Amino acid sequence: MRLREPMPDLHGITEWVNGELNKDQFKGKPVLVHFWAVSCYMCKESLPLLNEWREKYGEQYNLQLLGIHMPRSEKDTDLDSVKETIKQYEMKHPIAIDNDHAVTDSFQNEFVPAYYLFDAEGQMRFYGAGEKAIGMVEQRLHKILGPKEA
Repeated sequence: MRLREPMPDLHGITEWVNGELNKDQFKGKPVLVHFWAVSCYMCKESLPLLNEWREKYGEQYNLQLLGIHMPRSEKDTDLDSVKETIKQYEMKHPIAIDNDHAVTDSFQNEFVPAYYLFDAEGQMRFYGAGEKAIGMVEQRLHKILGPKEA
């Protein structure tokens, strides 16, 4: 995907955890989409920070988090394992389990962890992948969200 492209559709999800969403529900809201896998240790290391951002920016700025579980191997497609990890890491935002890579392909995503930040108009404003990407996400969040309210 390229910057300023609209968010792709979320068709072809294997299963939803914590509520099913569609792209229309994001209208007027900034959205952070994170791709992860149960076998990815870097992904798991970033989950507590994502939970913190969900709480910190969700209420004040209406930021919506969406997790996309992208299996990297056959073992990663085990739904029970994915659900246990979601519970263990207290991921309360919607998680799309994408065992067939339908959404992964629509985002043209190849990596985990990967982060896609969309503004309130639905345009992609940031993409980052790998270990260092999480460090750049919050900086971009501040640009998208604007100044903090008192």
